[in-house]
Amino acid sequence: MSPLTLQQKDGTKTNLLDLCKSINIPCWLNPLLLNGHLQTTWTVVKSTDPPVYYKRKVFEAECPAYSGTFAVDFVVPPHTDTNPTLPPRTINFTDKEFGNIGSDDGKPMLITLHGLTGGSQEAYLRHLLHALYIEGWEACVVNARGCALSKITSGNLFNARATWDLRQLVKWLRKTFPNRPLFAIGYSLGGCILVNYLGEEGDRCLLDAAVVCSNPWNLDVGSMALQRSWLGLNGYSKSMARDLKGLFELHFEQLSKNPRLDVDKVRAVKYLHEFDREVQGPTWGYPTEGAYYRDASSCDSLLAVRVPLFAIHAQDDPIAVAEGIPFQEFQQNPYAVLCMTSMGGHLGWFERPFSGGSGRWFAKTAARFFKAMAGTLDLAHCQAERRKRVERAEDVFRGDASFNPMRRKRGLETE
Repeated sequence: MSPLTLQQKDGTKTNLLDLCKSINIPCWLNPLLLNGHLQTTWTVVKSTDPPVYYKRKVFEAECPAYSGTFAVDFVVPPHTDTNPTLPPRTINFTDKEFGNIGSDDGKPMLITLHGLTGGSQEAYLRHLLHALYIEGWEACVVNARGCALSKITSGNLFNARATWDLRQLVKWLRKTFPNRPLFAIGYSLGGCILVNYLGEEGDRCLLDAAVVCSNPWNLDVGSMALQRSWLGLNGYSKSMARDLKGLFELHFEQLSKNPRLDVDKVRAVKYLHEFDREVQGPTWGYPTEGAYYRDASSCDSLLAVRVPLFAIHAQDDPIAVAEGIPFQEFQQNPYAVLCMTSMGGHLGWFERPFSGGSGRWFAKTAARFFKAMAGTLDLAHCQAERRKRVERAEDVFRGDASFNPMRRKRGLETE
């Protein structure tokens, strides 16, 4: 299918594929990190990353299916204030400050969704936030329930279909900043959540464009891949389970009130798929972890996306394995482009220190994409064309049978 046609501010036309090609830069990675495992591991070791400062606002959830609160960290100028109950460089908004936050300015704004058990403090997301903020962008990070030292005020953790907090925030941002172009980026599990959100919203989506990095598109395939190798099972899977169990213990007082959870079974968990079996399954009504994975994966959701989506992925990603990427779905959706590198690992892409590169290739590429979208495209025209395309029923689905990629097995309210 032909890529999405885009109109630029000077009236000339381009398309999404050509735009993505034009912003791509050579991917010269550190030769000492010679495979996906080393690139992935280095994300834990390397610590010289740009500082980003935040002020936090805790929102009351409006969706009855996902009650409680969630924390959003807004990027702000550097400050010296501290709060020992929050992550480094993060303080709370005062009521007066937040009451005056609304603006009619046209600054582009980026919404960020972090990976599993991460948060606004993660180094991989700070690279992009810092780069855009110093160029005049506004930005915020949606912290998953319980992450980044946020409190859990219900009996549930987040999951891969937890799109409600993002949906509420996007609506609030559109109302509070009516003239700002809104963009979003999701990393790893945050990418899965973001694509699910984009698919659920379809042509109603209030975002102008999005990027996902290292999205585990097919959770069932990814889980099987982790379990079939010693390093996948005893390295990555065990590490992620340990982090999730740490969150469970941190919020034990609240989570243990959920009558569907067997605390002893949760505490006996060793691997990621076991945690999802004992926590995500019972919490959300799935009979097995496989049922949860199949229902919450974003590979089908990709077909329903109706805003420009740029996906960045490494072929040697040992966690979000390449065999889970929905290549045919990308070919069928003119709104989506996949950029795949041979190396980079999972949220790695560390550049070689000589030849002028010392950062993260994916952050530079994502920044160039967002700046091209905000700086050169006529976004109002693009939105109008998107609506016309939907009205003309120029759908991406082939055949006579009615296929709805957002028809889920587990009914969850999205409003």
